[in-house]
Amino acid sequence: MRISDFISTIKKDNPALYWMGLINFMLFGVCFIIFFFDSRLVMGINTWIKPMKFGLSVGIYCWTFAWLLRYLTSKRNAKFISWGIIVCMVAENAIVTLQAARGVTSHYNISTALDAALFSIMGLFIGINTILNLYTLILFLFSVTTLDKNMLLAWRLGLFLFLVGGVAGGMMIGNFSHTVGASDGTDGIPFFNWSKVVGDLRVAHFITMHGLQVIPLFAYFVATKVKNTIAAIVIFSVLYFTFCVLLHWQALNGIPFYKLFGN
Repeated sequence: MRISDFISTIKKDNPALYWMGLINFMLFGVCFIIFFFDSRLVMGINTWIKPMKFGLSVGIYCWTFAWLLRYLTSKRNAKFISWGIIVCMVAENAIVTLQAARGVTSHYNISTALDAALFSIMGLFIGINTILNLYTLILFLFSVTTLDKNMLLAWRLGLFLFLVGGVAGGMMIGNFSHTVGASDGTDGIPFFNWSKVVGDLRVAHFITMHGLQVIPLFAYFVATKVKNTIAAIVIFSVLYFTFCVLLHWQALNGIPFYKLFGN
């Protein structure tokens, strides 16, 4: 399927999530422009990089759900999940962008009453979003009948991995930090800023959650080209999940992620 066909389909079938995704891609673009005119640093990186990352990630997330919700037999459920996601992501990215504009951190920031309240609100809506994702997985397990068995398995596994990715998120919130072995703000790779010095739970969080896209894409473009598609999807998913577990282990042991591939 061409990208243009994908975009036209989700725009027609789920305009709410289509526009929400597009707005977040535009947020990325706006923050990218501001980046060149505002040199303020937060935790050692430009203050606008975080809303850039979140805009891009949320845009992809919304367009992914705009596609997968097409397969729900109940349009009421699809609408309910869609608008629930929109409300949660508006709250999340509005706070991330506001805090970036203020030149302070958005996550784990309880330095003032306002910062603590904003962080708590973010946590609340991420919790709601997680429940919506669990509900979607349940529907895909028991109610989806309009999808072939190969892609149905891929979406089920992708949704499961997305939920598993929340484990690292919970650890970060519990520790009030994403790095293990040092304070946040260590030297990191460009843009993502994943630590090159110590363990960083954001790596496991990112890779695991984006299994939501990786596994269905593998099933669509690769697994369907082999003789036993189901076996290919299962084997790839097990390997991917194992890799995610390894990333969690590595971060929790304070080891920089790049050392997984050697010194």
